[in-house]
Amino acid sequence: SHPNYDLFTLHSLDRLIGTSRMNTFKSIISLFSLFLQKVRTVILDLGTALVLIFLTTAIVGALFSSGPEVKDPSGRVLHIGPSGTVVDQEAFNSDFLFNVGADASAEQIQTRDLIKLIRAAAKDDDIPAVVIDFSSTGFAGPTTAINIAKELKALRDSGKRVIAFNDRLSTTSYLMASQASEIWVHPVGSISVRGLGGMRNYNKDLFENLKINIHNYSQGDFKSATETSWRSSMSDNDRMQREALLFPIWDEMKSLMAQGRGIQADDIQSFADDYVGFFGEAAIGNIAYAQANNIIDGTKSFPEFRQYMIDEFGLDEESETETYKTISYSEYSKQIDDDVSDSDNEIAVITAEGAIMEGDIAQGVAGANGVVKQIRSAHEDDNTKAIVFRVNSPGGSIIASEMMRDELLVAKSKGIKVIVSMGDYAASGGVYISTPADFIFAEPTTITGSIGVAIALPTLENAMDYIGVNFDGVVTSKHGGWDPTQPIDDDLDKIFASWGADAYDRFVNFVAESRSKSYEDIKAVAGGRVWLATDALEIGLVDEIGGIDSAIAYAAQSAEIDDYQVEYYGQELSPEELILKELLENFDVSLGEPRVLSALDGISKLYETLIGIREPKAFLTCEGCLVDLD
Repeated sequence: SHPNYDLFTLHSLDRLIGTSRMNTFKSIISLFSLFLQKVRTVILDLGTALVLIFLTTAIVGALFSSGPEVKDPSGRVLHIGPSGTVVDQEAFNSDFLFNVGADASAEQIQTRDLIKLIRAAAKDDDIPAVVIDFSSTGFAGPTTAINIAKELKALRDSGKRVIAFNDRLSTTSYLMASQASEIWVHPVGSISVRGLGGMRNYNKDLFENLKINIHNYSQGDFKSATETSWRSSMSDNDRMQREALLFPIWDEMKSLMAQGRGIQADDIQSFADDYVGFFGEAAIGNIAYAQANNIIDGTKSFPEFRQYMIDEFGLDEESETETYKTISYSEYSKQIDDDVSDSDNEIAVITAEGAIMEGDIAQGVAGANGVVKQIRSAHEDDNTKAIVFRVNSPGGSIIASEMMRDELLVAKSKGIKVIVSMGDYAASGGVYISTPADFIFAEPTTITGSIGVAIALPTLENAMDYIGVNFDGVVTSKHGGWDPTQPIDDDLDKIFASWGADAYDRFVNFVAESRSKSYEDIKAVAGGRVWLATDALEIGLVDEIGGIDSAIAYAAQSAEIDDYQVEYYGQELSPEELILKELLENFDVSLGEPRVLSALDGISKLYETLIGIREPKAFLTCEGCLVDLD
């Protein structure tokens, strides 16, 4: 899942509430800060103790255990039921050790690992069938979901029997299930194909009622990231570009669903229109309609499905309970041979996934410090012959984007080819960091473009006047004492406007240089507008439609190498974190997250977010690019 950007992208919390001499609110924040610092101290001490207890338990268990028994897959049904989010590259938060007890929804499944497993099962004659259940699976975006659905289709086309059994099906989990040979749903479960899109809240009236003025300095007629702050409804431009994105993606998903079931895309549309479900159970009417119209095959309770599978594939004599012969996807994945090459030639695959920000890589954050470190490590390695830069980001910070771009240019200066592979999203800052590329691949449903700058600044002069707060003081420069509690005069308005315009011009120039086009050509297709990759190809923003495999093959061709190995650069964990991760994976040890710790840490993270907003910022971000998937 990805973050939702409701940006006041040019603001300052400290100045919003004033200085300690000028605003009594500061003392409240200071006391709150002191309290939260003490809370975090207690949390960290308690967290450290829990981690030590966990490590001791896990290590003792490891010493006195030979680990999980390797199960022979022969004659067993493979169960693929990923619990977590499918991403390009797994990432770990900086407090990895402290968060060992996080729930399963935080787990990450790398796309390449899942695809490798599905392809291995298709070729494995010892596996008689595959059961799939993607009801607990999230996806980084629509392209990732579509790619996995196509892999499941190929699995079925290989002649393998694929059986879907779910107690509930949503849009994405039905997309997966529809590729199976048969679909069974629990009689009082749920099935709902809701489609794509959603509503945004528009806050102009709210801010007017609160006497907050919003100053928009965004660059680009289609740059809609901040329009929820200064409009009461969606702009025509934003509506047009969203329709141009969502409908083709939805058509592709409907087509895959319909082909899998041997029905028409209109049948899926009718189901989505008239049988939407908002509850995860007891959707009896939906299930009845789905069965009658071949959207599913029928219903089975858990015992009925178990008996059905026993009848079809035999009783598992080794199991302690009565069940069919099965092997989990995690057990099976450990038995798949890795494709290892002894070549010294390396193609480095480096991923920028999530919001582009300064700092370390984390889940949902393409931390510039971490990504730059990986790029530098790659271009300083004499074995690196090319870099494939996988971009799956709707953008973010300008300086963080510049950091990545600069380091890629260093790699190019050494004669290393840089090939960009765009994933679900490569928009705004995602385009910015792609500009050093020698060649750009994008998936058919990649969302790209949004060449523009998002800046919106709230000022509270009317609100301060309403509550009776006045400001006075001594400054040594014209605008030295300005903060968002005060109005913007004409001179300051010009400064802010030029700031955004300069950033926009720099962005357009980078893209024009990268694409070997004129400034005017790029500006004509910029304006903050978002494009589907197939349209982006026509206007010259990308070079070819293809996935990461195509990008890797092209990189090898560009580097003029026939033998090579692919080196996927991931986040580096400390030795103790690696030990813990290995123990968790090998011995299937987990802890539930303590609710009190979770709540307190949530408060402290809120505080960190508040105090972290120090300086006004312009962002290269595309809030409108994100597609909600249920």
